[in-house]
Amino acid sequence: MARKYSKKASAKVGRAMKKRKAGTLRSGRSGKKVKSRKQAIAIGLSEARRAGAKVPAKKSSARKTSAKKSGARKSSAKKSGARKSSAKKSSARKSSAKKSGARKSSARKSTSRKSATTKSGARKTSKKRSAKR
Repeated sequence: MARKYSKKASAKVGRAMKKRKAGTLRSGRSGKKVKSRKQAIAIGLSEARRAGAKVPAKKSSARKTSAKKSGARKSSAKKSGARKSSAKKSSARKSSAKKSGARKSSARKSTSRKSATTKSGARKTSKKRSAKR
């Protein structure tokens, strides 16, 4: 019976396992330390595939889900491109509205404060006048 995996593939997996034991094996996407034995084997096999070693292809279900995800990413990237431009516009509008709203509210506050002080000031002056008389 022929070997499923080549010697090169088993060497790559062995190297990945040693790295995992040493604590230096890191995940490709997130860059986190790999602690799982299964994940270390998967990393070794994927490296062997890239190197051209004799390794069986991934399970069909795993390929289908990854293909679906990549297809979804592509379509969402197209949609997000349109969303990004509209998002930029809306965020610019919101920020300008917030700024103008803040100006209006601060202007309202200052006028209401002024009117309150003038009213109280007027009352004080009227009391003073009456006290002087």
